[in-house]
Amino acid sequence: MKNRKANLPVGIFDSGLGGLTVLAEAIKALPQEDFVYLGDTAHLPYGTKSKEVIIKLAINNILFLLRQKVKFVIVACNTTSAVALPYIQSYFNVPLLGVVEAGVKAAANSSLNPMGVIGTPATIASRAYQNALQRANQKLKVYSTACPLFVPLAEEGLHHSPLAEAAAELYLGKYRGKINGLILGCTHYPLLKKVISNTLPQVRLFDSSVEVVRFLRREMTEQRLLKGGKQRGRITIFLTDKAPYFSRLAYEIIKRRIKPLIVNNV
Repeated sequence: MKNRKANLPVGIFDSGLGGLTVLAEAIKALPQEDFVYLGDTAHLPYGTKSKEVIIKLAINNILFLLRQKVKFVIVACNTTSAVALPYIQSYFNVPLLGVVEAGVKAAANSSLNPMGVIGTPATIASRAYQNALQRANQKLKVYSTACPLFVPLAEEGLHHSPLAEAAAELYLGKYRGKINGLILGCTHYPLLKKVISNTLPQVRLFDSSVEVVRFLRREMTEQRLLKGGKQRGRITIFLTDKAPYFSRLAYEIIKRRIKPLIVNNV
């Protein structure tokens, strides 16, 4: 028997446009579902903000999505998943799914060792990935590095540029020959996969965007929240401020031309 909420949309939010990588995977895995995406471009980046500010922004984003009557919320921001989600998860009656757990499970089950983790300064400082990996496998050696330039490079459409190559070498060159797996601990980072793979060609990359959608499908199946049917779902995208490179990035990531709605009351 289908849950009465099954026809409602799935909500996804991120600090900017990086969460579109999660949206793209969700559209592929669940093409009949409706999705509402919120990119908090007015407050980007989250990764350099304090815990208190990140928690406040996360609450505002979830409340906005609840006003859109969503049935499920994916926290597609690694910083928010790592820093805020543990504090706010119990306050909402809608299921919340973060990206940290999904990425950790895939990496820990791979048996690759040592493992690297890259993310924003706030994500790395929270030690959410490092601690979760070592809880999953106490023998796992984990290296972590903050890559603060990766988010603005992705947001400005410079993820294939010489600047991105230089940043990747700066942050990751020291791990060449030292790690076997690398968790992309930010949903912006899949946009830099090619550059990262060129820097660390023998290293397997773990994309939390892919893994979190696997979790989503399983959770929605268990809770009987799948919409079903054959009609392609609707996609609605809200941004809290204009994003000059949105059209180009959105088409590159989700292969659709969608005009975002700018909202100021988040």
